[in-house]
Amino acid sequence: MTSVEGARPMSRTPHDPPPHATGDGIPPAPPRRSPYTRRVVGWAVALAAAFAALAAVVLTRHGAPYPPDARPIGWAVGHRPAAVLTAARVVTHAGTGPYPYVAAALGGWLGGSRGRVAAARAGAPTALLAVAALLAEQAVRTGLMLAFHRARPPAADWATAASGHSFPSGHAASSAMAAGLLAWGALRARPGGLGRTAAVLCAAAAVAVGCSRVYLGVHWPTDVLGGWLSAGCCLLLALPPLTRFARAHDVPGGFPDRGPDGDGGRNGDGDGAGGPDGDAGGGPVRP
Repeated sequence: MTSVEGARPMSRTPHDPPPHATGDGIPPAPPRRSPYTRRVVGWAVALAAAFAALAAVVLTRHGAPYPPDARPIGWAVGHRPAAVLTAARVVTHAGTGPYPYVAAALGGWLGGSRGRVAAARAGAPTALLAVAALLAEQAVRTGLMLAFHRARPPAADWATAASGHSFPSGHAASSAMAAGLLAWGALRARPGGLGRTAAVLCAAAAVAVGCSRVYLGVHWPTDVLGGWLSAGCCLLLALPPLTRFARAHDVPGGFPDRGPDGDGGRNGDGDGAGGPDGDAGGGPVRP
């Protein structure tokens, strides 16, 4: 039977090849960035802008502190009982040496293996990627310290050893980045209350390290705030590719992915509203 001229063409069936494979001249739809990635990048830009504003304030006096920046150190010098001073020194060491790398590697391993011993090998590549993210953050922070070359508080106020420039704080930045990576891994391994509790503890540890630097007299408060802002920006930029890598290497039997991306079980790049395969809602997962 011949077709009637001007008849409406039949709609494409689900089994037909995609438009770009049929030669009809319709280009394929460009891949869409996930809402998770857009949100995270938006927050990273906001933190970068906040850091730039803080840096401008620091530079207005060539690094010399404003009174609100110097007052906490003056208070700390007069309030250092032996037990608290010892505790502060113990806490501050968590922001340097091997500890941030161990925390970052553990976070990457948890994120890649979902905390299952049977899938330990699956977490190794993600652990290496998390450590690489920490190293990248430290390179950025070192460059910022050299660029601003801000002087530390007077050495007479120090209660621990310190070296190098002051802004942004290296201990605060490294501990915040490592704590964020560990929290990400904990939320992927245990998406429920246990993972959220672990994430809160990670954040509290990073805050404690930053505050210890001021209490020990080796950083101005704005140094610590700058370290948190720079680390937060680097962390947010690292999370989307880290999450995509972990999901691409996922092994069967893990928990539903309702973790740090906050998209209710979606695969982060899809439109579905259902489980980890994104097929219970509005469409398939897009790589």
